[in-house]
Amino acid sequence: MELFSAAFFISLINIIFIDLILAGDNAIVIGMAARKLPHSVQKKAILYGTAGAVILRIAATLVVVWLLNIPWLLAVGGLLLIYISYKVLTDEGDHDSVKAQTSLWPAVRTIVIADAAMGLDNVIAVAGASGQHMVLVVIGLLISVPIVVWGSTLFIKLLNLFPWIAYLGAAVLAYTAAHMITTEPKLAAVFVDKPVISFAFIILIVAAVLVIGHWRKKQQRSSGKKPHSDPATHS
Repeated sequence: MELFSAAFFISLINIIFIDLILAGDNAIVIGMAARKLPHSVQKKAILYGTAGAVILRIAATLVVVWLLNIPWLLAVGGLLLIYISYKVLTDEGDHDSVKAQTSLWPAVRTIVIADAAMGLDNVIAVAGASGQHMVLVVIGLLISVPIVVWGSTLFIKLLNLFPWIAYLGAAVLAYTAAHMITTEPKLAAVFVDKPVISFAFIILIVAAVLVIGHWRKKQQRSSGKKPHSDPATHS
């Protein structure tokens, strides 16, 4: 993929969208960690915590991008991402374990640790969507994580107003997952130079995630198990 080509910018938009879909809960985590701080230091805690989370997220994603070059790990990452795309539609999200802090640096530490613990889905998704392009990973995360932190309240409201955004996000993730599997070198005999099989497999995975996820969501509602207000999964 050429730097700053049309394919580069399409992948960049895909990465930013994936992060928005998966990272909707980040603002909740940050808010819970910093809610007991004096107002004078709340902004500092959020700024420093976000900066630490961005650096850690970039480092972790670059490691995963490198790991995906190991035989079979691209397929394994794709399978994990299929499950993550399903969780986008069905996960309830529980943040009760995020402890509020009363001073600056413990709050920063809590934000960074919570983001790292919740960020595996983002790391796998962004690494897959980047096509193993390191520059895309860095630019995408530098743009999307601050947007998530300061704009996620608005994004969560949009998700609640327009539930189809969560389905669109799940479809993008399922497509990324299926594409990872079809580009696994060890499965070249099945997918390479067989575009019809690759396309059919991708369509099947996307459709299965959306249908099963929708069915599960309806089941949760009918059984009285109220889904979390944010249709996005953990970040």
